[in-house]
This record gives sequence, structure tokens and C-alpha cells, in this order.
Amino acid sequence: MHDDIVSSSYKKAADKSDYRNSYEYLNFQKAMSFKSLKKYDLASKTLKEIIRRPENTKTLAIKSESYYQLGLIETQLKKSDSAIFHFNKALDLNAKTQNLKQKASIILAISQYYKNKKEFERAYSYLNEHYQIEQNILKLKNSKSNFDKYKKINEVHLLNEERRINEEKAQIKTYRYSKLISILAIALISILSLLSLALYKNNVIRNQNNLLLREKNKELILAKNKAEEASKARSEFLSTVSHELRTPLNAINGIAHLLLEENPKESQLKYLDSLKFSGNYLTTFINEILEINKIDSSKIEIEKISFDLKALINNIQNSLKELAAANNNDFLLEIDDAIPDNLIGDTTKLSQIILNLINNALKFTQNGKVTVIAKLHALENEKATVYFEITDTGIGIPKDKHKKVFESFSQGSVEVNRKYGGTGLGLTIVKKLIHLLGGKIHLESEVGKGSTFNFKLNFDISKSPSKRDPEIKHYNDDHLKNKLILLIEDNKINQMITRKMLENKSICCEILDNGEEAIELLKTKSFDLILMDVHLPGINGTTATQLIREFDKTTPIIALTAISLDENREQLLSFGMNDVITKPFVPDIFYNTIAQFFD
Repeated sequence: MHDDIVSSSYKKAADKSDYRNSYEYLNFQKAMSFKSLKKYDLASKTLKEIIRRPENTKTLAIKSESYYQLGLIETQLKKSDSAIFHFNKALDLNAKTQNLKQKASIILAISQYYKNKKEFERAYSYLNEHYQIEQNILKLKNSKSNFDKYKKINEVHLLNEERRINEEKAQIKTYRYSKLISILAIALISILSLLSLALYKNNVIRNQNNLLLREKNKELILAKNKAEEASKARSEFLSTVSHELRTPLNAINGIAHLLLEENPKESQLKYLDSLKFSGNYLTTFINEILEINKIDSSKIEIEKISFDLKALINNIQNSLKELAAANNNDFLLEIDDAIPDNLIGDTTKLSQIILNLINNALKFTQNGKVTVIAKLHALENEKATVYFEITDTGIGIPKDKHKKVFESFSQGSVEVNRKYGGTGLGLTIVKKLIHLLGGKIHLESEVGKGSTFNFKLNFDISKSPSKRDPEIKHYNDDHLKNKLILLIEDNKINQMITRKMLENKSICCEILDNGEEAIELLKTKSFDLILMDVHLPGINGTTATQLIREFDKTTPIIALTAISLDENREQLLSFGMNDVITKPFVPDIFYNTIAQFFD
């Protein structure tokens, strides 16, 4: 029976793979001849030669069949342990070839092995799997025709199968009772029989545990899949909400900026300042939620670039001097000269950590002192460990709130939130980023005396000097005067705001609301610069840019997008765009980005 299966299933695989004249195929036929003549030693030797050949996709089927035939030969020679080894190897290789007929044969042989070993439960399990595979093969053959006939035959087959299973279960049950009686009888006579009974019970327990583990593994896999689906749905939801909120926020921030530029009345000024503050607050809130989501979804990558830590901290101090002065705070730096000048690390995330901590310290401290300390903690094997500490003399944090302040949307108390504002996400981001960089943040605080945050981070030491970031050149209004810019934007409010912002700098602006018209216009008219919204009706901004670059490779094109800049900047630049401005616009960044192309 097994050789018939070989001739029917393996030959088909051989025909499809053009293996009839191959070395492995000829050796296999030779081995089958030896086997049919009951020359098992020669057959085994020949099959083992096939197995030793290098494995590739074309030889998987024949190697799998060789292992299977070796198992059958070992079974004939009563070498059951060796037989099951070869059957299992055949099953492993079969998983790569997906040959159902061959798998059915292997499973049947394994079932027979366990039956001979009197492990009827396992034998029945494999036998049941064999019948299921046979049923699948039969379904595949007859699914397109003779469905009704197959259904009737299948019903009869199932009834017969059920009858056979019931009979086998009855045999197993009978066997269990008889074996139990035998063991109890022998136990009165021999200590060895007691040991046999103990071994039998251990085997049953092991099988039960294995079954339980399989079920638990299935549950864990299902839970993992559900968690991944939920995470994906959350990311998609946040991305959509971000996009939908950024567009109207651009209108709010833009209108507030334009009205403030037009010398409003004193009575109107506080309302406009409140509007501007609210828009900036919402923008920060959206960015921080997206940042947390990106960290939690493991999409964030750690950069490894050379930098000067002392210069980095000094730049951060310069950017926050106005905030320190607003609350009448002394803002001090204590940087250890022993820290190497050139470290390797992720400057973006490090800046984000330090900025958040200093910003909090300055916000919650008035008429006090904020100190930033950076010390060399350890130096060995081209690695430096730096200790960071941010100390303030502000309002402090109650001891029972020390853990809670690192949770999302938490600021210690409702009163603190109402008085000082903020999203309550800054320390959550700090904790997650420090953990991502391999550190752990610590907090010491006392109400009315201030707070101290400290952490340690490891950096590689760079042998080459770090490159200094080029200074951001502030635009000059003269650079922008009388420039001709094409704005491609479908949102009417954004058209109005962007046009007004450009006209305030004496820039001439033409507006189109779709990519198709923009392409046709640019074939006949030249512009100094193009502002291209990414999401347009018809062809989107990226496709329009690619088509424009086919005939115009020099005119600067700046993308306008409501998606988070960190998520798609490189992708947008790959389409031929020269730079990206994220909505809602920050006026100075908006003008600076445009002006860099007119120097």
C-alpha cells in the first residue's frame, strides 16, 4: 500500500520538477528496487545518500519521501525508535512542500507506529488527522463537480468513520480496564509492576500537560493577534483624527496670526492671544499623543549620530531663556568638562527628554532657580555613561503622586492642571524615551521645596569630530518681495489664509485646487516656487509632483501636509519634493522654509 502511494504522489512531483533524470530520482528508484527485493540494507544506504545531498527547494519532495521510506524499512526491521525519527523528519520536510497526499501517508505510518507501541490515544489522534487530510484531498478533487454525489458518499464515510472510531474507543476503553486489572494483579507480586504503573501514570500526565500547553498556546496566539489588531486600529484612528484636526487647526492658528498682524484693538488683543494659545495647545496635544502612540507601537527607531553634548545643552538653554525670564527664574548649567566632546547617540530623543524636563521645571517654578547638571559617571571601552539631573525650587510633587505623574494625562492634581495648564503627557513621553534609550528616570520631590529628576544614559565615543548643525538663517522680507508662488490647495479656508500670509510679505500668489490643472498651467507658465497640498481631489499631491518633475526638475516644490512630519518626510521627498511644511503652520517656520529657496 505504501509503495503504491509513493508511485502515485511522488511521481507527480517528479514530473512537475523535471526530476526523472536527476541523480536523486534515479537513486530513489534504485532504492525502491532494493526494497521490493527485501534488500533493506542496500535500500537504506541508497536512501541515506539522497538525504545527505544539499537541501534546496527542488529536492525537498524526494528527501521527504526518502525519510518516509527509511521509516517504513526501519518498521519492517522492528527498529521502532529509528522509524519514528525518520517519519518525523519526513513530516518536517513535507511542511515545506505542502504535499497533502504524502503527508497523509506519513501521518498514517506514525499512527501505525503508536498503535504498535500500544499508545492508542496518540495512534487515534494521528489516524484522525490522516482521515481529515484524506477528506481534504477528496474535497479538492471533487469540489468543482459531483458535489451531491460526494456529499452522499461523505455522509456514508462519516457514519462508517464514526462507527469505526466508536469501536476503537471501545477497544481503548477495554484495553485500559484490562491493563489496570493486570497492573493491580501484578502489583501484589512484584515491585517492578508498581514501577511500570507509575511510569504509565506519568506518561498520561505528561500527555495531558502537553494538551493543556497546546490549548494555552492557542489562547496566547489569539490574544496576541487581537492585541496587534487593536494596536493597528488605534494607530489608524489616531492618524485619521490627527489629519482631520490639523486642517481646521491650521485655519484657527492662521486666522489668529493674521488678525494679530493687523494691529487689533486693545480689547480684542486678549481674545486673539487666547485663540492663538488654544490653537498651539491643541497642536502640542496632538503631537504628544502621536509621539506616545509611535513609541508604544515600536515604530520609533534609535538614531546613532555623532554630536557635542555640551553644545546641545547650551542650545537648549538659549531656546528657553525667554521662558525662564517670564517666571523670573535663574537658569543654570553645570556641565562636566570630563565629558568627551564627541559622543554617538540619538540627539533628537535626548533633546526631547531634556527640553520636556527643563520646560516643566521652568513652568512650575516662579522667582526660583532651575539647574541642569551633566556629569561623566563612567568611562570605559570607548563608552561613556553620563548622569543627567534637572533640579528646580518650584511647587514640588506630593510623595503619593510620584508614580502617577508619569502616567498619561496626569499632573498630580486637578488644581495644578487648572493653574499651570499642559497636556499631562510630557513626563509620560520622557519616561518612555529614556527607557527606549536604555535608562531609567528617578524622581525626588517635596511639596514647596522643588523637584529633582535624574537619569543615566550610555553613549559610544566618536573618534571623529561631530558635525555642527548649520545655523537656521532667519528670512529677510526683501528676499520674499515680488516672488511668484503657485499654491495648489483644495480647502477654501486654507487657500484664504495661505494667500494672505504670502501677500503680507509682498509675494504674488496664484491658486489652483487640483493637481491636473496645476500640471497644465506649469507647462506654459513659470513660478519661483510651488506650494503643493499632499491630499488633493483627483490625483494627489505626490503624483502631481512626479508628473511635474518629468518636464520641470528645477522649480522648488514644498509639500503642505496635515500628517505628522516625522512619519512621512522622507517618503514625500522621494517623490521629488524639496521640503515639507506641516499643518498647522508656524508662521516663522513657514516663511523661513520658503525663503531658503530664494537666497
